[in-house]
Amino acid sequence: MFIDTHAHLTDKTFHGKEMEFITKAEEMNVKKIITSGFDLTSSLQAFNLASQYKNVYASCGVYPCEADKTDKDWLEKLEQICKNNKVVAIGEIGLEFRENSPSREIQERVFIEQIKLAHKLKLPIIIHCREAIGATLNLLDEHKHLLTYGGTFHCFGQGKEVASQVLKLGFHISLGGVSTFKNAKAVKEAISFIPLEKILLETDCPYLAPEPFRGKLNHPALIPYIAENIAIIKGVQVCEVERQTTLNARRLFNI
Repeated sequence: MFIDTHAHLTDKTFHGKEMEFITKAEEMNVKKIITSGFDLTSSLQAFNLASQYKNVYASCGVYPCEADKTDKDWLEKLEQICKNNKVVAIGEIGLEFRENSPSREIQERVFIEQIKLAHKLKLPIIIHCREAIGATLNLLDEHKHLLTYGGTFHCFGQGKEVASQVLKLGFHISLGGVSTFKNAKAVKEAISFIPLEKILLETDCPYLAPEPFRGKLNHPALIPYIAENIAIIKGVQVCEVERQTTLNARRLFNI
């Protein structure tokens, strides 16, 4: 079976059709899905959805673009959600330094507080990083004593050099539709380098559908296309990618 380790089933695209897409995934042998929050509201929605379906789990957190919208009790509220056994990770959390993003100071404070929370709750973290790879790696290195329970860089779009640094920190690397794109040369080179034992699969749906569905709606049933691309690059059978990435996800997220 496959596991989609990062989806957004609470997105309005799937509203009222969650069961339909979960069933489609099962038909394609995607038997478990982790649906991710990006603020308190979506995190609670992710948990509620996971509570309804046996094969759906939640990751909960405040990602960088929402870091300036937290109230004084946000961390306590997040902790209460994350104490539930269907919540398997803190995330997505991290840094993003694009124009109009919250200040670096605010982002780093919110990021660090959630790293501490993950350590307290003995949960892995799911990292969102956009145009901030150096700062993200430095911050994680400074707080590596809190990374006991590991984590993953989701929607990885970097090359071999960054992959090497991520692996040195003990993290997994999660690959999605971007890894199948024809112009994703650096990512494909990284895939050749990354041990299969450190790779996870994800869709990040409804965004970034893999080839040959690029530009269309992404959903968990498309995970096998991502796995097939990895198998081709690494010169192994798809069943080996399926077996190992599923084992990786089960170990990291305890599912």
